Amino acid sequence: MKIAYFVHDLSDAAVHRRIRMLAPFADLVVLGFRRSDKPVATIGGITPIDLGRTADGQFAQRIRAVMRAAAAQPRWLPALTGVTHVMARQLETLALAARARRRIAPQAPLIFECLDIHRLMLDAGPVGLALRGLEQRLLRKSGLLVVSSPAFVEAYFAPRQHIALPVHLLENKMLASELDAGWPGNVVPPPAKPPWRIGWFGQIRCRRSLLLLAELARQLPRSVEVIIRGRVSTDVIPDFDAIVAATPGLSFHGRYDRATMLGRIYGEVHFNWAMDFFEAGGNSEWLLPNRLYEGGAFGVVPIAFGRVETGRWLARHNAGVLLDEPIERSLLDFFRALTPDAYSTLRAAAARIDASNFVDDSAACAQFVHKLASLRATA
Repeated sequence: MKIAYFVHDLSDAAVHRRIRMLAPFADLVVLGFRRSDKPVATIGGITPIDLGRTADGQFAQRIRAVMRAAAAQPRWLPALTGVTHVMARQLETLALAARARRRIAPQAPLIFECLDIHRLMLDAGPVGLALRGLEQRLLRKSGLLVVSSPAFVEAYFAPRQHIALPVHLLENKMLASELDAGWPGNVVPPPAKPPWRIGWFGQIRCRRSLLLLAELARQLPRSVEVIIRGRVSTDVIPDFDAIVAATPGLSFHGRYDRATMLGRIYGEVHFNWAMDFFEAGGNSEWLLPNRLYEGGAFGVVPIAFGRVETGRWLARHNAGVLLDEPIERSLLDFFRALTPDAYSTLRAAAARIDASNFVDDSAACAQFVHKLASLRATA
């Protein structure tokens, strides 16, 4: 099986994980855009085809990038010779993938991998209408829809797009190959006592989360510390540096290497911030974030909004700190009342969740590839 995999960001750690998931079981050709300044040399031993740079929050710019990549198709299309499956991550690359498939592999099944629903897809105006129309046409050409959260289907694809194709749930779990040989026995939690440390790791793009955590650190200066790591979307939080600098107990430690640092950074914290209000009323309510699985793999107690999909996932597993509005008050009340014994109980509940809910082993990866192999082309 030879898969042409079109991706929206070659520098995205989650993209790297999917490539490492597929590579042992299939011949991969990886093509994609990147959000990083520099091209990505290799991913899991595969040299990707760079289609150009795009930017966070710049949807129009990303559309232009897709058009430029389509115009440059003669440069990269020969690399797809012999592909048996075409897979695209996010809508912007699905359009490009469908066009390439039509030219070089019309019998290959088209797979759409959806990791979030952009807010423009929910727009009631002409832009949203046009994008949903494009997506509907591409879905009709697709043989499989892969989603990372069931809520994407329940809240969007079923009621709005009226999909009629098979759906496969593939959560944002870690891969067993990413973890140390001693995991999970080598996971050592911090002492169950203040200062309680909250870790907010990954894509940092929710301004409300930053303000909530900053206020918590100000209100409980000797009881709570907040550690932030990852890639900050400064277009969404332009005053990020100023807020961090003005808030004792709130610190930013830059980006981290997922391949070598996850055990250490999650081992430093008591709680995993799993809230997101960036696209409240839409994507933020439906997604299951990477940090849910990363923190869960290391037994860290998650903090989530109880009314969204992340909260419902945790409720099904009887774990986590589930808060309700007003979050500002419930968050402060929780930490004011927290005792070492109460924390130990929360930690034990997190540890009882079976590791398979956070980590995919080789058998799970092979099962997904077998699913792809069973597909037939859709005209």
